[in-house]
Amino acid sequence: MRTLFISDLHLEESRRDITDAFLRFLRDHAPGADQLFILGDFFEAWIGDDERTPLQEEVAEALKAVTAGGTRLYLMHGNRDFLIGEDFCQRVGGELLDDPTVIDLHGTPTLLMHGDSLCTADVEYQKFRKTMRDPQWQTMFLKRPLADRQLVARQLRDMSMAKNQGKKEAIMDVTPEDVVASMEQHGVQRLIHGHTHRPAIHELTANDEEARRYVLGDWDESVWWIEAIDDQTPELLKESL
Repeated sequence: MRTLFISDLHLEESRRDITDAFLRFLRDHAPGADQLFILGDFFEAWIGDDERTPLQEEVAEALKAVTAGGTRLYLMHGNRDFLIGEDFCQRVGGELLDDPTVIDLHGTPTLLMHGDSLCTADVEYQKFRKTMRDPQWQTMFLKRPLADRQLVARQLRDMSMAKNQGKKEAIMDVTPEDVVASMEQHGVQRLIHGHTHRPAIHELTANDEEARRYVLGDWDESVWWIEAIDDQTPELLKESL
C-alpha cells in the first residue's frame, strides 16, 4: 500500500509554475497510489465553492482523474482555504477531513493536522483563526456576493503578509509543548503536518516513548511530499519545482 501527503502548495494564478509542478506530481507519483492526503493551504485563497476560476476548474479536473483511477483523496482545511466545502469535494471525488484527524497509516496510528493550531505563541493569529473558523461567521461570509468576498480575501491576505513581516520567526513556528500535548491527547507516536514551511523530521518524546513529527514543506521553491509504503518508515521527499 502506498500513501502520499502534500500541503502548502498555495495554488494561485500568478504562480503557474506551482500548478504545473502539481500536475506533474499527479502524473508522475499519483498513479498506483492508494491514498493522497492534502493537508491544507492547497489554494492560496478559497472564498467558496461557487467561485470557479479557470485554475480551480483545471485542478478539479486533474484531481477527479486521480480519484477515477482508484486513488482515495482526502483534503484538510488550511489557514488559506478553510472554506473549501463538500460541493468541491464531491466534484473531485474527495473527502473532507477534520483538523485534527487520526488515521491508521499502514498499521501505525498517525495524527494529521494542518499545523496552524500548534503555533500558539502567535496569540494574535490564534484569535483570528478562532473567528475565521466560527460556523456562524462562515455562513454569513458565504452569503455575501462573490465580488465582495474576493475583495475581503485580498484585504486579509495583504493584512496577513504585513503582520507576518514584523513577527519573530519563533512565534510563527509550532510550540513544542503543544505538539507533545496534542500527540498525547490522541495517543499517537507520529504526527504529520504542514503550515510552517519548515520541512523536517523531528525526533521527540510523547507518551513516554520515542515519537516522530513530520513537517511538510511548501511548494514555493521545491516540491515536497511524504511517501509511506506498506509498513516502512515514511519518507520526506523533495524534487525541483
